[in-house]
Amino acid sequence: MIGAAVRAAIPSPTQGVWHLGPVPLRAYALCIVLGIVLGVLIAERRWRAKGGRPDFVLDAAVWAVPLGVVGARVYHVITSPQAYFGAGGEPVRALYVWEGGLGIWGAVAGGALGAWIACRRAGYRLAPLADAMAPGVLVAQAAGRWGNWFNNELYGRATDLPWALTIHRWDAAAGEAVTGPDGQPLVLGTFHPTFLYESLWCLLAAAAIVLADRRWRLVHGQAFWLYVVLYTAGRSVFEALRVDEANTIGPLRVNQWVAAVVLLAALAALVRSRRQHRDERGRGEPLERVPSSGSPTATSPSDDHAQQGGGPTVIDPVRRTSAGSDPQDS
Repeated sequence: MIGAAVRAAIPSPTQGVWHLGPVPLRAYALCIVLGIVLGVLIAERRWRAKGGRPDFVLDAAVWAVPLGVVGARVYHVITSPQAYFGAGGEPVRALYVWEGGLGIWGAVAGGALGAWIACRRAGYRLAPLADAMAPGVLVAQAAGRWGNWFNNELYGRATDLPWALTIHRWDAAAGEAVTGPDGQPLVLGTFHPTFLYESLWCLLAAAAIVLADRRWRLVHGQAFWLYVVLYTAGRSVFEALRVDEANTIGPLRVNQWVAAVVLLAALAALVRSRRQHRDERGRGEPLERVPSSGSPTATSPSDDHAQQGGGPTVIDPVRRTSAGSDPQDS
């Protein structure tokens, strides 16, 4: 019975790392890199459509990506410290990012800090960049989740549904399935493919943001807040399905509490922004910061627009005087 269920299930890889001589190629890392590339390309296209400097998204990624990875790992270690600092734990393994263990909340916080630094250096406002990046971040997450598939990790409860996922007993240090006396990979059973659920949800959420932006003109961070709302709503469901070890507070896992709090905060921010800027919908949004001196700190995006000979009109923040405008960082 179990064997028939396994044969009908979605297969999982039995190997997650390959070696080119002394150089290991880890599927988990490759999925993350693919996600970063896709995310940057999508964000760059959306940023250019806003009238921003075409190469700025890559400049921002130089800051956002490494800080995002650091933030993701720090969040994971803080919320799951037992494997590193508990009884029998190995503190040095906290540095082994390739074995898995990146928390999305830390990634978003670290990435946002990196993007803010890049914006400050270039004279841009953070909110328009966050809006440009929102769908791309979701696509990056969708691609990155396939790294969990290669690592046979973060699966859900046992199931015999047609789309159940076969999971092997895994040796994280070796990056491959444990084999039995007959040399065959040992199978734990079939489980909900929560990595797949989340990957598909991220793609649907990305498409929803793009469509909503076209329909309602999301500005002043609204696309970013919608990203947070949609992602946390889905993550709350997928997190409830997972059976990997996790710290809990009361009946819920820590990540479920975090998702609930972040969802409510993002929903409040989205509603507040829509109300505050309801009169600005359909018009261009200033991309630049305005320092206390009252003069721009970077080349005007409107000038970039003129040099490129096309694209949407971007209102110069210095000359913007309409009610409700907020030229400062948001």
